[in-house]
Amino acid sequence: MITTLLVANRGEIACRIVRTCREAGIRTVAVHSDADENALHARVADTAVRLPGAAPAETYLRGDLIVKAALATGADAVHPGYGFLSENADFARAVLDAGLTWIGPSPEAIEAMASKTRAKELMGLAPLDAADVTQADLPVLVKAAAGGGGRGMRIVRRLEELSTALEGARAEAASAFGDGEVFVEPYLEHGRHVEVQILADTHGTVWPLGTRDCSLQRRHQKVIEEAPAPGLSEGLAEELRTLAVRAARSVSYVGAGTVEFLVADGRAHFLEMNTRLQVEHPVTEEVFGLDLVAEQLRIAEGRALPKDPPRARGHAIEARLYAEDPARDWTPQTGTLHRLAVPAGVRLDTGYSDGDTIGVHYDPMLAKVVAHAPTRAEALRKLAGALDSAVIHGPATNRDLLVRSLRHEEFTGARMDTGFYARHLAALTSPAPDPYAPLAAALADAHGRSRFGGWRNLPSRPQVKRYEMAGEEHEVHYTHTRDGLTAEGVRIVHAGARVVVLEVDGVQRRFEVSAYGNQVHVNATRLTALPRFADPTAHLAPGSLLAPMPGTVVRIAEGLTEGAPVQAGQPLIWLEAMKMQHQISAPAAGTLTALPVTAGQQVEPGTLLAVVEEPSS
Repeated sequence: MITTLLVANRGEIACRIVRTCREAGIRTVAVHSDADENALHARVADTAVRLPGAAPAETYLRGDLIVKAALATGADAVHPGYGFLSENADFARAVLDAGLTWIGPSPEAIEAMASKTRAKELMGLAPLDAADVTQADLPVLVKAAAGGGGRGMRIVRRLEELSTALEGARAEAASAFGDGEVFVEPYLEHGRHVEVQILADTHGTVWPLGTRDCSLQRRHQKVIEEAPAPGLSEGLAEELRTLAVRAARSVSYVGAGTVEFLVADGRAHFLEMNTRLQVEHPVTEEVFGLDLVAEQLRIAEGRALPKDPPRARGHAIEARLYAEDPARDWTPQTGTLHRLAVPAGVRLDTGYSDGDTIGVHYDPMLAKVVAHAPTRAEALRKLAGALDSAVIHGPATNRDLLVRSLRHEEFTGARMDTGFYARHLAALTSPAPDPYAPLAAALADAHGRSRFGGWRNLPSRPQVKRYEMAGEEHEVHYTHTRDGLTAEGVRIVHAGARVVVLEVDGVQRRFEVSAYGNQVHVNATRLTALPRFADPTAHLAPGSLLAPMPGTVVRIAEGLTEGAPVQAGQPLIWLEAMKMQHQISAPAAGTLTALPVTAGQQVEPGTLLAVVEEPSS
């Protein structure tokens, strides 16, 4: 029997594993990098161990340090979670060699399936040889052989882009998984990403736990997932389940795993088998009434599954809440998460608590919000409503995008595919903020500033405040009178430091206001109070390219020097933040007149990276 389990991971999945272990009476050990010393997963475990001597981005890839921590704390089992070393056969073997229980499949099964190239060969398929790709093969997808989560992937539509895509994918895969192997496969433009959850014991029983649809993706990383996959014929669903069981049996699979497919034109195309728990496993848990982590532990202890799985009930949908700006190329956001709360009735899996810092070293996912209901339409409405009314105070997030996606007619009609955001992102991120939010923010601020003062017995000029909202500047005016605050076009019913009530066209509207320095949240709208003085970056030369986030300059385009001509869209600099590489390109054709950064340099948001001077007209 397992008594103490070390979680070889961080964030949301580590907290989720700890929760199940606590319910089972199993003690837990967390490991953490220096950057994660005060992270939630390190606080909720019974014991926390610092992993010394490694950079934050590499810490959770140090299998030797993790095994050492397990032995030092008396752990008798290791759960890898997802990502990092979860599909690393050498790590699994090291855990077993140390006399510990590995919560997962055998190293041999991982070796057979965790490499996507070997998995395809096992299923009778073969990837393309990059050297043989021709224009007729395009578009193609460059993909990391190890790991997942969208890292190490590039779509290539022009042959001249292939070498750059291969280089970038290799670097990103090596950073994320410690393995830079990549391969090339045909890219199907309008397929659906459908997968089957597998659970297998050591006694020969394999459960195919229904299907999941994960078609809504950004940067090849899933954003919204649901179970069961809607709109599949029973024949196709049965084929997917059969293929998944066959894949599992072909490697004597044990534990939880997922077999992924691309479905197009009514046909299933095998993608890969993930030999670990998936991020989206909660939707399967909700539909089947299971705790998959608890099942993993029971299987690792040698217990047998019943012959048949439980029956599916209803529909579940999960949305991944990210600290990112979808309108600005999904740029990750950092800072303090002041508050995160969702309404009762939905499931919240998170690795953060109020006041925690969202750093630059790891994936920007804040939480997973999951709704379960008897029907898909009810689950969609429930999840969209919960997200819409959630309290999220901190950096910018993808919350509005999620709500609009869940309510989009293509998604509600189950007609989505993996190109959903390529088609609809601009419309889904078009600003539609509340036009009265800046006024509410200004009135709340005015109340806070005037609590110890009063009105003046003289005509008062309007007060002016400026806010940035959805990328645009808004100026609001209000006036102090002997009867209180007034503003043109509305009646101010109440103006407090936290609550403002306005009457607009005869209808009263309530605004809840929270301010954290110059950051203001008005209901679900995020604003930035602008200073009275000029923008300090106003002196920058036209064509200045600034770092959109904190990160590391990992690469500068080969041969790029000051004075060189550049073309519009030409890649200049690659930044790495949160385990993803972000390409900085020339905004227009011109001359590179400044390149003040070097490879390996750490930069903060707003750091000048380069200047591209356009030719004078």
